[in-house]
Amino acid sequence: MVNRTLLVLATVLFIFGLTGISLGAHPDNGPGCGLGKLAWSSYPGQQSIGSQVFQATTNGTFGSQTFGISSGTSGCTNDGTIFASEKVNVFAAVNFDNISQEMAQGRGEHLTSLATLMEIPTEQHQVFFAMAQERYTNLIQSGEVSSKAVVKAIYSAMNDHPVLAQASIK
Repeated sequence: MVNRTLLVLATVLFIFGLTGISLGAHPDNGPGCGLGKLAWSSYPGQQSIGSQVFQATTNGTFGSQTFGISSGTSGCTNDGTIFASEKVNVFAAVNFDNISQEMAQGRGEHLTSLATLMEIPTEQHQVFFAMAQERYTNLIQSGEVSSKAVVKAIYSAMNDHPVLAQASIK
């Protein structure tokens, strides 16, 4: 009985896909890229559930979407956009000891790199360094050992800072 139900469901989805009938208006939020997207790109009714099921199934069968994203092929990009919001946290975690020391000093190459990753304009780096040095006592010396918490606190301090609030986008 279950196999018959699945067969009927697959047939219905296939027919909707062939005719381009959509089950309600919705954007093209299918698989996005991969072999499935490329193979079914000229298929009518790209926004239909049937078409998107075929694209996702093809991607899943061949593992092409994961490969495409990591290699930048099959209509995918590997520009890191999905992970852009985490680049600061990753950098801070890897370089936490150096950043901690440089916050205390109010200068340093790791602190400069952090400012750059946080998209602080170069002309405001000195203001950022001074603010980071000022926050050092509250964060590092008080026993805060989580790089993610320090980054969050830095963003919070930037939002309250008269100059850096304009540069703060997080």
